[in-house]
Amino acid sequence: MKTWRLIPLKTHNAFMNMAIDEAILVSRIKNLVPNTIRFYQWNPSAISIGKNQDINEQIYPKALTKYGVDVVRRTSGGGAVYHDQKGEITYSITAMKNDLGSDFTSVYTKIYSAIIDSLRLLGIPADFVKGNIKNCPNLTVDGKKISGSAQTVKRNIIQQHGTLLLNINLNRMFVLLRLKDVDCELATKIGKRKITSIQNEVKHPINVNTVVNALKQGFNAILKINIKTDELSPEEITLAKNLYENKYLTKEWNYKR
Repeated sequence: MKTWRLIPLKTHNAFMNMAIDEAILVSRIKNLVPNTIRFYQWNPSAISIGKNQDINEQIYPKALTKYGVDVVRRTSGGGAVYHDQKGEITYSITAMKNDLGSDFTSVYTKIYSAIIDSLRLLGIPADFVKGNIKNCPNLTVDGKKISGSAQTVKRNIIQQHGTLLLNINLNRMFVLLRLKDVDCELATKIGKRKITSIQNEVKHPINVNTVVNALKQGFNAILKINIKTDELSPEEITLAKNLYENKYLTKEWNYKR
C-alpha cells in the first residue's frame, strides 16, 4: 500500500492556489515529492477559467470589480468555474497516472468513486456522469451537479483539481459568469434545476472539517492508500511564489489564450 502526502485545508487567493497546484505538479514530475492530495479554499471568491478559454467570453468584468472577485486561468481544461469563498472545498490530486488508471476516463472514475464514498458518509447518494466532448465528467445528486473537475497531464503525471459544493449562491454566480445568449436571471433559474450542494441535500449547515474528514476517508478507502499529512517542501514554496508573481498574477497569462 503506497503512502500519499496530504496537504491539509488552507485558504489562499486564486493566483496562489493555482501557483501551488503547479508547483506540486512540477515537483512530482521531478520525483521530488510523493503523490499528493491537497484541499483548499479561496479568499476572496474567484472565477477560474480553462486554459483555452477566452476570458472575455466567460465573465462580466464590472461585476467582478463590484463584488471583489478575482479571475485566474488554470493550466487544466474545462469551463469557467465560480469558487465561492465559503461555499466549496477544492481538491487537487497530483499522481502518477498509472497509480490512478490507464486513461483519463478511468482516472476520473476512480477519483470520483472516492468522492462518492465521501458523500455516502455524509448521507448523500451521488452518481458519476461520464461527460462528453463539451463537458468534463462530474458528480450529480438526483441529476443536479454537486462536483466538477478538470485535468492536466505532463510526463505521465496527472493533476486533477475539482470542486465539492458546500453551499451555493446562484444569484452571485450568474451575475459573474457569462453564459452565451442567456441573461443572469434566466441563468439563475436554470442553475436551480441543475446545481445542488451538500447543504441543500442534508438540509442543514455542515462544518467544513466534517466534509474534509469524509473526503480523507473516501480517498483512503477507494484509492487504497496510506495518507500522511505533511506540508509543502521548501522547493515547492519557492517555486509557487515564483509562479505566483511571474505567471498567475500577470495579464499575459490570464487574458491571452
